[in-house]
Amino acid sequence: MNWQDEGYLLSKSNYSENSIIIEAFTLNHGKTSGIVYGGSSRAKKKIFQIGNKISLNWKAKGENKIGYFTIELIKAISPLFFDNKKKTICIMSASSILKLSLPEEQINKKIYESFEKLLTYLNQDDWIKLYILWELTLIKELGFEYSFLKDKNLLDQSFVEVNGNHLKIPKILTNYKLKNFTRDDIKEALSFNKNLLIENLIEPNRLRFPLSRNILEKYFN
Repeated sequence: MNWQDEGYLLSKSNYSENSIIIEAFTLNHGKTSGIVYGGSSRAKKKIFQIGNKISLNWKAKGENKIGYFTIELIKAISPLFFDNKKKTICIMSASSILKLSLPEEQINKKIYESFEKLLTYLNQDDWIKLYILWELTLIKELGFEYSFLKDKNLLDQSFVEVNGNHLKIPKILTNYKLKNFTRDDIKEALSFNKNLLIENLIEPNRLRFPLSRNILEKYFN
């Protein structure tokens, strides 16, 4: 069995002295994992940076056997932001959330395209707003629906109901065209999305909330 595809590197871990196991989010095969022989070599190390776009050739001896990849670099994305800690953590955070939330080998081109768009526009001044909107889009695409409410006692404030709790929707999420947002607006929106992720994804599946996402939020405290 074998296939070829493009995708983004979500994670990597040591497998043997010279090999690694990677997880990638691919266009036509969803999230998938496999061994890369020689992947820990110094010559190949620059390829395996989280968020890089790669070409994958996957092979396996059978359906129940772990496969292995041969990898080529399509676009080095992470190195573009090595001098910017916030954007580097942003890439790590988005990749970690996809790693946790995506089912194995399930194609979702909308999520793939939204992640690609996020990485493409990460060099813009309003990158954190784009990241916040990306998280909300992901939550919706994963099938977590919620209802919007109006509190009669609070003029013009929208709320969302999540598992019986009413959360105020941040200004950034109620006005997508908002440009003059503050540090507090960012903090409020990140906290709002975090609550949605915890209530719908993390706690029901007994997962650990990504450390990189917590670090990203702390940058705006």
